[in-house]
Amino acid sequence: MENNFSFTIEERRETYKIVRKLLKTVGSTFSNEDKRLVVKLLHNGYKTGCLQRDIFGMNPIVTSLQTALIATEQIGLGKEAVIATLLYGSCSKNCESETLNSFGTGVTRIMSGLSRIQQLYMKTPVIESENFRNLLLSFAEDMRVILIMIAARVNLMRQIRDYDNATVKKRVSEEASYLYAPLAHKLGLYQLKSELEDLSLKYLEHDAYYMIKDNLNATKKSRDAYIEKFITPIKEKLDAAGFKYHIKGRTKSIHSIWQKMKKQQCGFDGIYDLFAIRIIWRLDEIEDPPKHHALEKTLCWQTFSIITDMYQPNPQRLRDWLSVPKSNGYESLHITVLGPEGKWVEVQIRTERMDEVAEKGVAAHWRYKGIKGETGLDEWLANIRATIENCDDLQAMDEFKMNLYQDEVYVFSPKGDLFKFPKGATVLDFAYSIHTAVGNSCTGARINNKIVNLRHVLSSGDQIEVITSGNQKPKHDWLTYVKTSHARSKIRLALKETQVKESLMVKEMLERRLKNRKVDIDETVVNQLIKKLGFKQATDFYHQIADGTLDPNVIIDKYIELKTHEQTPSSSQTTRSAEEFSFDNAENLSANANADVLVIDKNLKGIDYQLANCCHPIYGDNVFGFVTVNGGIKIHRSDCPNAPELHRRFGYRIVKARWSGKSGSQYSISLRIIGNDDIGIVNNITSIISKEEKIVMRSISIDSNDGLFSGTLVVNVDDTQRLDSLIKKIKTVKGVKMVERI
Repeated sequence: MENNFSFTIEERRETYKIVRKLLKTVGSTFSNEDKRLVVKLLHNGYKTGCLQRDIFGMNPIVTSLQTALIATEQIGLGKEAVIATLLYGSCSKNCESETLNSFGTGVTRIMSGLSRIQQLYMKTPVIESENFRNLLLSFAEDMRVILIMIAARVNLMRQIRDYDNATVKKRVSEEASYLYAPLAHKLGLYQLKSELEDLSLKYLEHDAYYMIKDNLNATKKSRDAYIEKFITPIKEKLDAAGFKYHIKGRTKSIHSIWQKMKKQQCGFDGIYDLFAIRIIWRLDEIEDPPKHHALEKTLCWQTFSIITDMYQPNPQRLRDWLSVPKSNGYESLHITVLGPEGKWVEVQIRTERMDEVAEKGVAAHWRYKGIKGETGLDEWLANIRATIENCDDLQAMDEFKMNLYQDEVYVFSPKGDLFKFPKGATVLDFAYSIHTAVGNSCTGARINNKIVNLRHVLSSGDQIEVITSGNQKPKHDWLTYVKTSHARSKIRLALKETQVKESLMVKEMLERRLKNRKVDIDETVVNQLIKKLGFKQATDFYHQIADGTLDPNVIIDKYIELKTHEQTPSSSQTTRSAEEFSFDNAENLSANANADVLVIDKNLKGIDYQLANCCHPIYGDNVFGFVTVNGGIKIHRSDCPNAPELHRRFGYRIVKARWSGKSGSQYSISLRIIGNDDIGIVNNITSIISKEEKIVMRSISIDSNDGLFSGTLVVNVDDTQRLDSLIKKIKTVKGVKMVERI
């Protein structure tokens, strides 16, 4: 294959420069064979035409090297991540087996996740909402995939400075701001998070960015002088005690300053806490991790004592993330004290290990095994995965963003187990974290021996005992009480199941009352009535009947009126008697290539015939006609249970039959379903039906026994083709073991 891809002189120089840096950082873990194989696979990608410039015109090799360098230097990823980053955009699918044999499953798994995400970005440099779910599911498979994608987005934001297309640059920056920066924050990558936010602000609000930047540059000298004045007495005290440490001042990011200016509605001069002082301890390695951690906390609190003896602290702004680290592993002690000239100064106290975790996030944990406060992210990713599988795409985006940038509260169960929740979480959130059934039946809680309602907002240190009732059921307004996406998704699931059950009860009630009036219910007419009354969802229609908003007697009268109108034949149509009606044998229809897609002719409405209730024939079934005593014709399936007896005793009344013509009629059929009694099985089955065109569910009943369920499902369908398709889809539901037509 001819390949027009080539390197510019600048790209060659950049490539050699980055390779030298990478070899210096992770080169000791690479064998000569590893290097040879990577070069070989990249060369194969070049020869096969896999190397192509992206939508921004950037060289994929240079881009991959830049991303790998960020991943190693600023995140701390190692050999496998570097190899996967270099190869995923350059190798064809044909080299996957070779990669697996050469580098193992770790590299292959990362490449697989990165490749799936790359496919989402193939046509556009920005993720659209319909692909958001796929992006997050790919993220949730391997932590390193997330970290590499964050590194890739940081690199992209650095490189698009001179890109001409302002619209694309704007959309890429927005995505970096609402997706990648929150991800970096959640994973503890504060340095990269700040860079993403600053670059997004630079491209989206150019004037604001440069206004703050210019002001920071103008005040740098005075700021540095103040920092030196503040830390000098602290240094003297720490040096006198013989401590090993270093101090550095950190200016707040441009983005955070801009956010404060907007929140406080003030100019740059109105922001006083432009910087923070960081005191970082150097500790010798200790074999025993718990002892190491205890010593770290002791030194941090000693430093706290020294500083607060010199400067007046603000107790309202003390942040202790030593005792209970953040869910992303962040540990530090933050205090705000009144420094010289009456200025408030934030001081962050931590060790070198804590500082590396703060800078490199979760990746740094892999270097410190066994230290408290390490995990929580696997559970977070699992919750993200479960949430987005129960949401539509735009909902998933909102739920995901809700989980990011959240402060946390820490509460306890009656047994003393510790739970983390976002700030603002309620008793209901806690109940759903225990178990879905506990959440669904929650009526309140006993917190610190005081009874509170389920809307009560949790505070750190609360000890919570949930109170439940068998009569309690989830309500729609519960969605406004909860803060966690886990609780919200469980409430939505319960509400859907409740709506289905409520709809079925109302349907049965309507059918019973119509039967008393000797009127059969036709789902097509019901749907027409629902639309005529202005309802978009059938569940809303049935709900208003259930709560008394709609009078069922009025609805029944309207239904009868509409059905009578539908069944009244036009004056131009002549009604034919049953004696004139004749079907051909269904087997003869096989000669017609289009027979399996025909439905009953509209002209048959004028014929005195009925579909037998014993076998419920529908279009596509092999059928025959049976002339009844009153002269009408009953249409039976050829495999009807009563067919042998009818043929044996009343052969002279049997007429050949076939389906022909076209009709919009739907036919009621029943299915028997057997499977495992899993939570949400009703919702999973009904959701499949709701997505099917021209299939309407009439009723569903489920009985369970010894871990198994047996249910009967009644639906209206057009023909056997749609029925067979529906049966196949229901069989794919997890837990369903058998589906058969009754």
